[in-house]
Amino acid sequence: MTETRSPSSSSERRPTKEGRTSLPLFFRQVIAELRKVIWPTRDQLVTYFMVVLVFVLFMIAYVSLLDYGFNSAMFKIFG
Repeated sequence: MTETRSPSSSSERRPTKEGRTSLPLFFRQVIAELRKVIWPTRDQLVTYFMVVLVFVLFMIAYVSLLDYGFNSAMFKIFG
């Protein structure tokens, strides 16, 4: 048998107006969380950027070669 839950269970109710935070409090909490972030140094950022750039260029070359190969095969097969 399957168990059904009623739509009015407490875990599925929408929060009440009293349970919500105000907009200024939300922004203060966001800023507080951003202060906890460990930001990368400039050297780390440059390294990460270069790794991503090389990977993207490699993937572009790989997909281009696959496309060229499949294109050539289709022209040889279908004329």
